Amino acid sequence: MSDLSVTKRFTIPEAELSWSATRSSGPGGQNVNKVNSKVTLRWVPRTQPGFDDDWRHRFESRFSTRINREGELVLHSDKTRDQIRNLADARARLVAMLLECRLPPKKRRQTRPTLGSKKRRLEGKRRQSQKKRMRGTPGRDD
Repeated sequence: MSDLSVTKRFTIPEAELSWSATRSSGPGGQNVNKVNSKVTLRWVPRTQPGFDDDWRHRFESRFSTRINREGELVLHSDKTRDQIRNLADARARLVAMLLECRLPPKKRRQTRPTLGSKKRRLEGKRRQSQKKRMRGTPGRDD
């Protein structure tokens, strides 16, 4: 296993990542009963040097359900029958998760509805009102 490159400026050293293999419940037929192909990848984001505080906060809040009480992010992968490919999948998922939280979300700029959308909304309300009115019992003058 080598260092995990997330961006040009941020790389997770190999020593910061730990992984273990267990028996899988995924694909493999009878092979799953005798081969440890499921991979569990663990990483502690708090102790990572060079990990921007804002990025770390976004990451921890977004994936708080995957971080245990010891502060470790735990990822499991048992997609394939091969331990090495499952490890590569778990590492790729970790990179994707980190990149997902890298930039702060764009602030919503409030806009006003267009004149056309206002007219369509009011026309729909008129049609619905007319439809409901026509379902009622006829009045005396009808």
